Amino acid sequence: MTFQPVIPSGGIVGWRFLQRTYEGQLNSFSSSTVNEREATYFRENIGKVQTAEDLVSDRRLLQVALGAFGLEGDIDNRYFIQKILSDGTSADDALSNRLSDKRYREFSEAFGLGPGEIRRTILSTFMEDIARGNVTSRFEVAVGEQDESMRISLYAQHALAELASQASSGDTKWFDLMGLPPLRKMMETALGLPSSFGQLDIDKQLEVFKDRLSDLTGSDDLAQFADEEAIGDLTDRYLARSQIAQLQSTISPAQTALVLLGG
Repeated sequence: MTFQPVIPSGGIVGWRFLQRTYEGQLNSFSSSTVNEREATYFRENIGKVQTAEDLVSDRRLLQVALGAFGLEGDIDNRYFIQKILSDGTSADDALSNRLSDKRYREFSEAFGLGPGEIRRTILSTFMEDIARGNVTSRFEVAVGEQDESMRISLYAQHALAELASQASSGDTKWFDLMGLPPLRKMMETALGLPSSFGQLDIDKQLEVFKDRLSDLTGSDDLAQFADEEAIGDLTDRYLARSQIAQLQSTISPAQTALVLLGG
């Protein structure tokens, strides 16, 4: 039986509890029979994979591979995933380079099954990272089944820090963030942007994102989130706004005000 994450409440209070107990809960989740069995199978068999077709033909391997990048929902899209892998990432017209969601590029790059690429499936260190990443991602999914805002917050703790530390221009970081659905959702909510915001021209979105973040933090540079405290402040703002939106969707404005004042 898989360990179920414990989240006693929503919002910042629930988040603080999850932060305090994260390591213990993740270890319990990782050591469950199901997760240990899948991780062992992956480690013992991924080295045999030589082509994209090999990987998509083994559902158990593919489930771990996709899960590590939060792409588990594509488990049945075999042709699409095979194309992502076989195209690789070197060519500008490779499928993963043409998709807005940058997780597909990271996924393809991780296995090196494209033209002229070095196959990574035989490199145990890289594949061990994939196995661990899958368990972390599956834990986040389990958390999300109870509270989606908590899942996004967990994802942001590592994904936003990695993005902030990249050696790329400020605008490139922003475009990468816009191509990562969980981070985009977090930033839109934290900055108070409406659900229709994504319909704007991409350059206009960039301008608004930068202006809103600058108003909030004094800087429009995503590099500021290389600092753990900066991510923490943004996460708190995101969770607070998410909780308010949830309350407003279920109770009257007057009741919302009483709940928030009481909290």
